[in-house]
Amino acid sequence: MGLSTHATTILLAYCYSRLQLYSYMFTTQYQDVLNQVEAIDPIKYAASRNYIDGAVTKLSPYISRGVISTRYILDRVLDRGYKLQQIEKFVQELAWRDYYQQVWIARGNDIDKDLRSSQPNVKNYSIPTAIIEANTGIQAIDDGIHALYDTGYMHNHVRMYVASIVCNMAGSHWYVPAQWLYYYLLDADWASNALSWQWTAAAFSSKKYYANQDNINKYCHTRQSNTFVDVDYNAFEKMQVPKALQQQRDFYEATELPTQQKLTVDPTKPTVLYTFYNLDPNYMQAIAANRVLILEPAFYKKYPVSTATINFIIALAGNIEGVQLYVGSYKDYVHSYPSQEIYYKEHPTNTHFEGIAHPRDFIAPSVVGYYPSFFGYWKKVQKQLGF
Repeated sequence: MGLSTHATTILLAYCYSRLQLYSYMFTTQYQDVLNQVEAIDPIKYAASRNYIDGAVTKLSPYISRGVISTRYILDRVLDRGYKLQQIEKFVQELAWRDYYQQVWIARGNDIDKDLRSSQPNVKNYSIPTAIIEANTGIQAIDDGIHALYDTGYMHNHVRMYVASIVCNMAGSHWYVPAQWLYYYLLDADWASNALSWQWTAAAFSSKKYYANQDNINKYCHTRQSNTFVDVDYNAFEKMQVPKALQQQRDFYEATELPTQQKLTVDPTKPTVLYTFYNLDPNYMQAIAANRVLILEPAFYKKYPVSTATINFIIALAGNIEGVQLYVGSYKDYVHSYPSQEIYYKEHPTNTHFEGIAHPRDFIAPSVVGYYPSFFGYWKKVQKQLGF
């Protein structure tokens, strides 16, 4: 295998140093990730996952980045003796992630717009300033946004609360707020993110999702009252936009990519390409090959992420033996560094790649295509898995 260039080694060290703030929550060491998989308690997960201090796995950044797969997680849990019927809720949550991927594969860029129906009662195409500034007056929401900025993580239930407030109370169309959240998440996955926002806003579901202060207090362990969500559920549809959410602003932040360095590529060997969505250290490790993490500027212009996220993926790439970093388009890469063959994992964002594409690992690989609802998909998954 080829060796990483000196420049790449320096870059990886730089990114590790920049990630110190995040290291207490999200390791970038592959063995630590595998240890976290072994530590999963799917029973406690099912019972407590909706609470902000529940037994969630915090593995989503590694699934999103393709370091591990949903199939790997399920196999390891089953290998420990759990039965499918015993851990159905846990398996269902893995299936939700796979479902969103299948929707993206089948519908492509259609997920960038209202997919099933138009979002109702849209009043603006921006985002409340109070959300960006973590100044809604709802303690659990503001704390969750601060945590997002500090750690790249937001609990899934808090994500739903935020989306509900933004889309269904402030009347913001889901797209710009979804870009805002995606930008900061270390587990940034456009399908899971965009379709979850659409689900909350009734653009990919049959009704809007609401949560009142009692619900937030229960799952976030707060005791707050007298906020704009401190109402009965039947009051939400008739409410005017709360004063705290009336000021709006646009959101767009560019991604700062590293400077490209010259690579050492052997043209007599194949090249294995790694991307934002595939950082699997075991991928094609049995062959002698050039190994390159490609960061395409056009991709990050369409799907911008924070510097912390870029540093995170480069640090994760450090688990791939001999990896080098290329910043530029796929077309320019193959022109500058021709090789025998190119291998990569299939993904909706790299359909312009040419070479040999390998499938990703899903928990039910034969259940493919577009299902308008998750539960139509889930019934097929249950049948394949043998529930």
